[in-house]
Amino acid sequence: MGVLDLLEKVGSVVVPLGVTLYALLYMGYQGMYAIFGITPEQAGIDQSVLLGRLLGTLLPLLILGAIAIGVLISLGWLLNVITRGWVGRAVQQAREQPWIIAVIAAAWAGASYLGWLYFMTALDAADPSAKVTVEASDVLLAAGIGVLAYVVPFRLLRRRPVGRAGLKVLVGALTGIGLGYVLMIQMIYGAISVLEKGESTALLDAVGFQTQWAKLQDSSGKPLYDSRWMMVLGEHEGGYAFYDCDKAQTFRKFSESTILTEVQMWPPDREKSFACGSLAE
Repeated sequence: MGVLDLLEKVGSVVVPLGVTLYALLYMGYQGMYAIFGITPEQAGIDQSVLLGRLLGTLLPLLILGAIAIGVLISLGWLLNVITRGWVGRAVQQAREQPWIIAVIAAAWAGASYLGWLYFMTALDAADPSAKVTVEASDVLLAAGIGVLAYVVPFRLLRRRPVGRAGLKVLVGALTGIGLGYVLMIQMIYGAISVLEKGESTALLDAVGFQTQWAKLQDSSGKPLYDSRWMMVLGEHEGGYAFYDCDKAQTFRKFSESTILTEVQMWPPDREKSFACGSLAE
């Protein structure tokens, strides 16, 4: 297999994966801002802004994926050299067996559904902040269900070149969906952490969620809200969206009558045991 053939095969999987992942990350933004009681649009997050922010997520995933693929190719080449070509011949024989490829693809597709199941289980949890875990038995069960559901359709797709190309697109899309649902619930968990403690998470930073803090003044320079720190969620159509951590409230205020002072991109210094809502009535 030449380098161009390899790039073509990888690209046929990466492109649908990236498209579906982008779509689900937008849904993750909706769920994340819903925690604060607003929409992404009310925070000034439109499609162009979202695309720019999510590039910071997709590009590292692409870089890490390229590294992983490169390592796997290197290990495969090394094993092929050590075994005097036996590994290469075995792989080629497996590729010529449509049922083997169909089973592998079906098991992978089934495992991808774990992301959706993880998301639904987390949403149904009584405690929204409780972490949901995935056991090895869950992975085996999902892979087994995928084999039962998809092995025959995938085998039929392998009969023609167009079907084989479609199989790669389908597997890439399902992979992006599974990964996207996992990231979605983690984004919601991160938003809950901001709502409760006023602190962002590494994942929220990676997907472009900006935790900007400022103190507010009116148009005459008079301090507002006892000069307490407010989290700036964004600006849209002449209005700021703020989160008052001390009172655990989200509110909007006209930007023309509001001056932001002491603006910073990190949370204010507070004691370790601090929790939002200490001033809530």
